Amino acid sequence: MDYEVEFSPESAEDLKSIVSYIAIDNPTRAESYGNQLVDRALEIKNMPRKGRIVPEFGNPNIRELIEGNYRIVYRIRDAEAMIDVLRFWHAAQGTPKM
Repeated sequence: MDYEVEFSPESAEDLKSIVSYIAIDNPTRAESYGNQLVDRALEIKNMPRKGRIVPEFGNPNIRELIEGNYRIVYRIRDAEAMIDVLRFWHAAQGTPKM
């Protein structure tokens, strides 16, 4: 069963910031990388436990995928068959703020 994937307002802002930052030097790459991050996040709709448990939180329903230097942090809500993409977080920033 596929889960529905929703992007939190914070993740949308993260994505916008990432794309804007990359666009300063390379607008074409900025758009393609933004799409790459979204596509990667959408991969989890049919395999929600594909990502690893976020070590800082230790909650089996808070997981992450790694794409380049970014952590795609998401929460699984089994009862609703939903996945909330919480953050696109640069690895150098340390622990994702929730």
